[in-house]
Amino acid sequence: MSQSAFTIRLDSELKTQFDSLCEEFGMSTNTAFNIYVRQVVRNRRIPFTIEAPAKDDVMAKGRAAFYAMRQAAAEAGVQDMSLDEINEEIRLAREGR
Repeated sequence: MSQSAFTIRLDSELKTQFDSLCEEFGMSTNTAFNIYVRQVVRNRRIPFTIEAPAKDDVMAKGRAAFYAMRQAAAEAGVQDMSLDEINEEIRLAREGR
């Protein structure tokens, strides 16, 4: 059977963690990828679920976070700050004051 090279890019820290885990399993990274590819081909599917939350859920969570921040601002008495005042607060926070 002929061999082919396969190149991927990973975050360096993620690669280090994956290499270490494969070593704990007693296999090389190359062997782990071969196992994964064989499973995909054999079962004709990714061997785990890939999903994202429904767009409506993301929007609802965003809205809830916004309203919570708005309530916190009202309770702190800062809900009516001007853009200049907000920018000044940000500048002071960045300077550590």
